[in-house]
Amino acid sequence: MDTNKSQENISRLMSDDVIDLRQYWNTINRHKWGIFGFAIVITMLTTLVVFSMQPVYRAEATLLIESKNANVVSIEEVYGLDAGNSEYFLTQFEILKSRQLAERVIEKLNLIDNPEFNQAPGFIASTLTTIKAQLPLGVKEELPAEEQARYKLQSVTEQLLGNLTVSPIRKTQLVKISYDSFDPLLSAQIANAIGDAYIENNLEARLQLTSKASEWLMERLSGLRDKLKTSEERLQQYREQEQIVGSDGGFDIANSELDLVASKLVEARRERMALESLNNQIKKLDKRHPENFELIPAVLQHPLVQSLKGAVLQVELKKSELSKRYGPKHPKMQAAQSELDNARRSLNAQILSVINGIENEYRLALSAERSLKTAVEQTKQDLQSINRKDYRLKELEKEVDANRQLYDTFFTRLSETNATGDLQSANARVSDPAQPPQKPAKPKKGLIIALAFVVSIMFGVMFSFLLEALNNTLKTAQDVENKLGATMLGLLPKLPSKGKHTHQSYSIYLSDQQSAFAESVRTIRTGIVLSALDNPHKILCCTSSIPGEGKTSLALNLAYSLGQMERVLLIDADMRRPSIAKAFGISGKSAGLSNLVAGTAKLEESIHHDEKAGIDVLTSGIIPPNPLELLSSRRFAKVLEILETKYDRIVIDTAPTQAVSDALVLAPHVGAMIYIVKADSTNYQLAKNGLKRLKDVKAPLIGVVLNQVDIKKAAKYGDDYSGYYDTYGYTAAEQNA
Repeated sequence: MDTNKSQENISRLMSDDVIDLRQYWNTINRHKWGIFGFAIVITMLTTLVVFSMQPVYRAEATLLIESKNANVVSIEEVYGLDAGNSEYFLTQFEILKSRQLAERVIEKLNLIDNPEFNQAPGFIASTLTTIKAQLPLGVKEELPAEEQARYKLQSVTEQLLGNLTVSPIRKTQLVKISYDSFDPLLSAQIANAIGDAYIENNLEARLQLTSKASEWLMERLSGLRDKLKTSEERLQQYREQEQIVGSDGGFDIANSELDLVASKLVEARRERMALESLNNQIKKLDKRHPENFELIPAVLQHPLVQSLKGAVLQVELKKSELSKRYGPKHPKMQAAQSELDNARRSLNAQILSVINGIENEYRLALSAERSLKTAVEQTKQDLQSINRKDYRLKELEKEVDANRQLYDTFFTRLSETNATGDLQSANARVSDPAQPPQKPAKPKKGLIIALAFVVSIMFGVMFSFLLEALNNTLKTAQDVENKLGATMLGLLPKLPSKGKHTHQSYSIYLSDQQSAFAESVRTIRTGIVLSALDNPHKILCCTSSIPGEGKTSLALNLAYSLGQMERVLLIDADMRRPSIAKAFGISGKSAGLSNLVAGTAKLEESIHHDEKAGIDVLTSGIIPPNPLELLSSRRFAKVLEILETKYDRIVIDTAPTQAVSDALVLAPHVGAMIYIVKADSTNYQLAKNGLKRLKDVKAPLIGVVLNQVDIKKAAKYGDDYSGYYDTYGYTAAEQNA
């Protein structure tokens, strides 16, 4: 069981989510004649308007706009034109649609006096009137001729631009210039004139730009010349002031001098270090013994010392030879000894002289080293000073070079501009001139009429959907179930009106037992009987939301149908607007329900029997001042109890729920409550509120009857009610009738 319920819920959800396109089709089908009528009217009006319109001719000229210009000398920088960017063509298209170009064409073709541009003088007059109205008091005089001419030119320009179309051809450099005019020849002339004016305007703009560029270059060149001269004078003044010589400010001379002094210092240091070593050796020996200094290589290698050393050796050799012959006191020996002493004294004297020379040389070398070191430091300082001067010198030289280069550049540009001023080439040309068209471009009568028909159909469909959305009435059984959430007990078809018989539903059941209306009443009767087989509803009450929905008709016909099987009493409990007495031809002054409840009449006097219908009728009687109080009284309940013992069924017609509370008071006394809704008339929210009031008092509501249903119209809503009658064969009979 749970599985079956789940499947039912799933199928119900799926069915709710599915869009039923038949509803949309039914909506269109219901309003089809209105939609087609609206479309035909709009199409006819459109046809009249289209055929009354003056034909417009369109001429097209093709213009080729080149992305790069054939300049003899490349000076695009001077012109400021960069044809390579993507905005170039868009800019040219806007120029083609500019007011300046339009005014040029107007002047060239004298369009001010052209009849086509003077067909609506009211615009100019209205413009002038508006301007006059805005002027302060005392100034509202006739405008000068110049102002009138200006406003007229403005009007013609706007008209020309309004009819002009500039459309580029994709992935090409071609542009279509189209103009619409009533005159085919004029349309071609204006289209061609626009292209020619664009080319002339471009050439003039380039020439004007060249002239302005030349003037600007001349002004800049004059200033640059003065600036160059000033920088050169400042450079020369600095050279003279700082006594700078050479191309590099004496930097090479100072470098050479530093290298020379540094090399001399190295040599002097080397010599001083050598002499310092000898001097240290000399200081370690005693000068009183000169022969000790012979061990010093520098002394021994001295030429004079070596010469004297050789002389000493010769004398010693001579003395040695003489000593072999002679004795020490021999004169020759003494002479040799004396010669030896003299030679040795000379040698010692020479050694001392060499030693003193070495010492002097050491002192001189030390002094020279110090002097060269001082010279190196001074040269470095001079070089740093030269570096500082050279830095400032290079700054001035760079300034001069920059000014000279800028001057040369502008001079070259000026020369190129002057040389190419007369060699400008156009960036566009007319590749395909416009020709006077043979056929009008618009209006396209057939297309406009077809579009008008299609659009009017669409608007009609939209309007029909809007009407359907705004229609909040109950039209079908599906509306009763979905919008009211109530059980559909049955329906009563709408009867055709027949002159003055406004209440034919009161008698048609009895007069035509085979009608669809009678069958629908029997269907409702069957539903009521089947709804409670074990415990039949003995008292039935018919009510509605508002008056005029057919509750009395249902009560009458339901009593007729039940009277064919049972003993039935029909009670008119609508004491505010009673109608049952009139339906049976009973006098309104005769005794009825109010009299019976009040005790002024007996039961036999109040009940009327209708032979034709075979039922008893209890009319409302005298209308009481407070019907609600009467219906809620114990006497009324007692009357119902007595009547229940005498009849098989009691059908009560009571007042509508939204008007008064009579139905709510009767709810506890009845076995079944039937709610009547008039199809395509009753607001579903109103009916929903009425049902809610009944449910709040726990009324035994068994279902809703949809009254006055137009079967043919309901079929357009997608609801086929033929199933209510086909089984019995009444539908065809009704349709044939």
